[in-house]
Amino acid sequence: MKIALAQQNYHIGNFTANTNKIISAIEEARKQGADLVVFSELSICGYPPRDFLEFDDFINQCNASIDLIRAHTRDIGVIIGAPVRNPVKEGKDLFNGAWLLYQGEIKGIAHKTCLPTYDVFDEYRYFEPAWEWNVLEFKGRRIALTICEDIWALSENPLYRISPMEQLIGQHPDIMINISASPFDYDHDEDRKEVVRANVLKYHLPMVYCNCVGSQTEIVFDGGSLIYNATGELIREAKYFEEDFMLVDLDASATVTGAGDTERRQLDKDMRVSKISDPEKIISYLTAENNIRQIYAALVLGIRDYFSKMGFTKAILGSSGGIDSAVTLAIACDALGAENVRAILMPSQFSTSHSVDDAVQLSKNLGNPYDIIPIKPVFDAFMDSLKPVFGDLPFSVAEENIQSRTRGNLVMAIANKFGYILLNTSNKSELATGYGTLYGDMAGGLSVLGDVYKMQVFALARFINRDKEIIPENIITKPPSAELRPGQKDSDSLPEYELLDKVLYQYIERRQGPQDLISMGIEEALVNRVLKLVNSNEYKRNQFCPIIRVSSKAFGVGRRMPIVGKYLS
Repeated sequence: MKIALAQQNYHIGNFTANTNKIISAIEEARKQGADLVVFSELSICGYPPRDFLEFDDFINQCNASIDLIRAHTRDIGVIIGAPVRNPVKEGKDLFNGAWLLYQGEIKGIAHKTCLPTYDVFDEYRYFEPAWEWNVLEFKGRRIALTICEDIWALSENPLYRISPMEQLIGQHPDIMINISASPFDYDHDEDRKEVVRANVLKYHLPMVYCNCVGSQTEIVFDGGSLIYNATGELIREAKYFEEDFMLVDLDASATVTGAGDTERRQLDKDMRVSKISDPEKIISYLTAENNIRQIYAALVLGIRDYFSKMGFTKAILGSSGGIDSAVTLAIACDALGAENVRAILMPSQFSTSHSVDDAVQLSKNLGNPYDIIPIKPVFDAFMDSLKPVFGDLPFSVAEENIQSRTRGNLVMAIANKFGYILLNTSNKSELATGYGTLYGDMAGGLSVLGDVYKMQVFALARFINRDKEIIPENIITKPPSAELRPGQKDSDSLPEYELLDKVLYQYIERRQGPQDLISMGIEEALVNRVLKLVNSNEYKRNQFCPIIRVSSKAFGVGRRMPIVGKYLS
């Protein structure tokens, strides 16, 4: 049997575009002689549709799209993902379904059993888990059809009570097909591949695994669809961070010589959580070349899709001569084209001349438009207006934040006037500790580096400069500073980033408590200080813009903490 695999980038709720894209791939599969073409999870409506699923009209449009696609299945089988109405009164109103279409008919539907409700996933909010499992017949083959999380229920300590494959294997399937919407993060890029292979080795069946690609607001899907033969050998692997189309003859691939490495790896339900526990290895892991390369690709895709799917074309940001804005600007120019990214340099009386020079040189290297707007006149006007209230009180954080908010107002004014979207430049280390000004440098329509630790920002800068100097060397090597008062450095308010990021990663990504961190040899006073900063600044992050997710635990929808809480604060 020849099976085509269509790894596509969908637009949530754009039924016309998604349906046309699917039909186009069906026609291509037919031309190439495929018997069956496979698409990803919820391909009809895009993943994750979230509360759109609560609208009956949304489900009706899903079904209308399926009817259009059915007309193109007269001589080719098609597996697509779409919601399914639950005919039983009890339970949720919908299933997450994988539909087998052929000869203009619905030949069968598999319902998703394992509904992830952790991190960015919230499927049990909308879907009823499957309560029956049946192999689907197609052209003499028996297909065990599952959806994404269904194949992760095979560890020694599973997250779910029921494994769909354990229910299906007794019906003697010939092949496993899994349609997926598995997000990217650098913490487990190999885990997905290992889970697919583990299923193959356990059940001694080939597997076709189709993942989606593209960014949906904050979540990036990296593709990397897979085809394994029954001996656990990888036959085909799709591209990462871009659409792809593959065709495989399973009858031919079943006889490929060489079984490869058939050793089974120990799996557990927390394999999506980083196992890097040694504090001395964390920074080298966070900044490893492979991780940084993937993060860069994910951020480019995240910006590009956010703009294209929202109908935006032009970005703007504040360019300070610091490393965060420099890396953000370089990535945005790659994603959108340098001519579509405008940098605004807003020096204050505390800005050093080399910061302005560095920012100007960066824009010249990138070829993007820039403007210089000194903020001292605006700052002075604020101070004159506030003089009757402030009196002779000494300079403090109030005056620092006025500068930051002045910059926010200026860049947003230009954005409003000319139709730009403001890219935020705050990094994860800053967001974690509250080192930022609400309505100032925390303003933005999309956060590019909000899931990237400061040490990773430095590594991204080096990656950007891998072939030639784009980001001026002085931006990379000078001590980080907000430049809101004379001689200010980030280290005046925060621990050195190399130490800070170790603590933050253990607490945020690995969910280690204070005693765990202290037992690793980290000073108790530092642990208590950093964790208090993280938890007491939740109110700031709650008002922040969407963050492109690249780690296993990003701020935003995947990390839900109370604002008013006493724990560790």
